Amino acid sequence: AQLAESGGGLVQPGGSLRLACTISGSTASRYTMAWFREAPGRNREFVADIDWIDGSTYYWPDSIKDRFTISRDNANNRLYLQMNNLKPEDTAVYYCAQSFFAAHVAHTQGHFDSWGQGTQVTVSS
Repeated sequence: AQLAESGGGLVQPGGSLRLACTISGSTASRYTMAWFREAPGRNREFVADIDWIDGSTYYWPDSIKDRFTISRDNANNRLYLQMNNLKPEDTAVYYCAQSFFAAHVAHTQGHFDSWGQGTQVTVSS
């Protein structure tokens, strides 16, 4: 599959952004889609994933779901990440990724086969 992120940018603390990931070239009917992020000097980390069929979601840490929401648009092959009340520590490059592992286990980079190029999110005043 080919994945392409969009929607990143510069936002002030407390602001919101909605990231999108367009999926193309995938012939599979069932998979997991996820968002990861990579901050400067840190490893790429899992943020959230979603089962493409039943919509079940997982977040890490669990508390991030108070601010972030992962969702999907099956008809248009799009994945979203709504991010509210952004903090400077959310600054990172955000990546979408596809896995053929179940959503409840696909939480590390090694579970994912396809990646987008990333979109920069900068939270700063």
